[in-house]
Amino acid sequence: MADTGTALGAPAERREGRDKVTGLARYAAEHTLPGRAHAWPVPAAIARGSVRAIDTTAALRLPGIIAVLTHENAPRLGDADDPTLAVLQNSHVPHRGWLIALVVGETLEAARAGAAAVRVEYTEQDHDVTLTEDHPCAYVPEEANGGYPARTEHGDPEGAFGSAAVRVDADYRVPPLHNHPMEPHAATARWDDGRLVVHDSSQGATVVHTVLAALFRLPEEHVTVVSEHVGGGFGSKGTPRAHVVLAAMAARETGRPVTVALPRRAMPAVVGHRAPTLHRVRLGATPEGTLTSLLHEVTTHTSHVKEFVEQAAVAARVMYAAPHSRTSHRVVPLDVPTPSWMRAPGECPGMYALESAMDELAAALGMDPIELRIANEPDTEPDSGKPFSSRHLVECLREGARRFDWSHRDPRPRSRSAGPLFVGSGVAAATYPVLIWPSTASAQALPDGTFTVRVNATDIGTGARTVLAQIAADALGIPLDRIRIEVGNSDLPSAPLAGGSSGTASWGWAVHEACTRLKASLAEHTGPLPERGLTESADTAGTADADSAYARHAFGAHFAEVTVDTVTGEVRVSRLLGVYAAGHILNARTARSQFIGGMTMGLGMALTEGSTMDAAFGDFTESDLASYHVPAHADVPAVEAHWIDEDDPHLNPMGSKGIGEIGIVGTAAAIGNAVHHATGVRYRTLPLTPDRVLGGLKA
Repeated sequence: MADTGTALGAPAERREGRDKVTGLARYAAEHTLPGRAHAWPVPAAIARGSVRAIDTTAALRLPGIIAVLTHENAPRLGDADDPTLAVLQNSHVPHRGWLIALVVGETLEAARAGAAAVRVEYTEQDHDVTLTEDHPCAYVPEEANGGYPARTEHGDPEGAFGSAAVRVDADYRVPPLHNHPMEPHAATARWDDGRLVVHDSSQGATVVHTVLAALFRLPEEHVTVVSEHVGGGFGSKGTPRAHVVLAAMAARETGRPVTVALPRRAMPAVVGHRAPTLHRVRLGATPEGTLTSLLHEVTTHTSHVKEFVEQAAVAARVMYAAPHSRTSHRVVPLDVPTPSWMRAPGECPGMYALESAMDELAAALGMDPIELRIANEPDTEPDSGKPFSSRHLVECLREGARRFDWSHRDPRPRSRSAGPLFVGSGVAAATYPVLIWPSTASAQALPDGTFTVRVNATDIGTGARTVLAQIAADALGIPLDRIRIEVGNSDLPSAPLAGGSSGTASWGWAVHEACTRLKASLAEHTGPLPERGLTESADTAGTADADSAYARHAFGAHFAEVTVDTVTGEVRVSRLLGVYAAGHILNARTARSQFIGGMTMGLGMALTEGSTMDAAFGDFTESDLASYHVPAHADVPAVEAHWIDEDDPHLNPMGSKGIGEIGIVGTAAAIGNAVHHATGVRYRTLPLTPDRVLGGLKA
């Protein structure tokens, strides 16, 4: 490997790491501007209806209360493409938790007390928050999230399934899931002579900047959004949320800087969630294990505010060769908060169902589950017929099997035990699409021999600053310590959000192009540089977003070992291993962190994380971290992440694929398959909590 200080792939340390651990890094709610006030939102306490009357008198009498904004006195906003941002604009309550007022106080404690003193009278209407497969309001949407067709069909899937020698027909359920980043959604806003400046906890300052300009009817050059440090998002910060609108609104009305930080319990109703998905997967195969038919049908919910359709059947269009196939989505509009992106939307729940069904098919065939997957490896992408730019799933499965010592596994369920513990192991495949969006960037050479790269990328904890500096250093052919990176400010060259595992590929392409141009300009320059230096810019529109003749995806293989306590029903994961094929890995340290983080989140999805929509109250029962259980350190075993380096010329100048999401995609299925191997019981509803597991063992 080349010099570890500069080379792509080297484990360079995060540039902002010291600032974060010493407290120098400032997050959105931590900008203590002179005269700053705090605001606390008031959520609706009914599941559907309207506000009949709202009395703020008691709140305004409390010490330290500055103002109370409601639909009766809040400023009118401009048109919002996203109706979830039209807060305090009318009396309508589309779901429980919809924000109906904002109390501004001198302190956070005063604002919270003021919010508790607001009195609201409602006109309630009947509500429906229960998702069922046969719901009378279910419909087939025009498309699913991401612009994917809601339905695809090839051949005669029903006929082929009916005539198949070996068949699996199974239903799987994934409950609502919540993003719950460590940093809650927060914004600090101020107005200066008609200019709006906002520090926002967002995955993309560019889009927040554009949206705020439209909502407050401002020229875009009069809005600056700063998202310098962001404490995670997992998709929930991928679009502007109500908190940033409320902060800007309150700051304008009070004439003071205002911070809005959403209470943890309010987040599930305001910032999106992974919608529940009901899956029916049918697989037909020959006695030798060749798939003849694949059907994956999904039913999910959306809100009455805005349509969002989890694209959970899309992964089945990519994975396996089946001459007859159907994938479809149906959606039910309910009186629920609007679902949204959560790490690996679509692929995560979809692959849980598909890879569980593949394990069931392997058991029905008496065939090794790895060999079944390899036997159905496609030559081209099954849905589009395009050749793959690169696909090394087989190599991931083989390498994972070697590292996991799979060849010594006894395939019989309940074949291993240790006292009251059953021990089992499982495998699942993973995939995630390569997404790249246009971006701009600039690179500047300064007379002192240093370089400054500017791009409105967002570092949400992934190490984006570090990797972009490596890309720049590599393109310029200079040591890494001579690169300075500026990110997270809408005044910088515009860039897409950090989401869809697209950030590094999108921003990095523009950075690479700007630095390549700068290097050429420097080669032609004679004499010392001017005081202002030399700058080159790049805009990848028309190239990064050009149609590709290739199907571009990352792939991976997940392996899990579990123990199941036959007395308590508790499942413990004793080992997790992932092997990935995701192009060139640009930083070994940050890549391993992303893979392990995704796998840990998948462990939570499998064993502890799950939310319930209360039918009577129309509310998420598990709304905070006391009831919505994310894995703690004691829950997470030694997690191994490895990769196969791919040389794929059809991606971007760095040859990289996104890695932020594929780690979660196959983990839950691998754990579920391991639980079946341990117990001989097939559980098809997540999470695998002790009560659910014990019930299956006693059945």
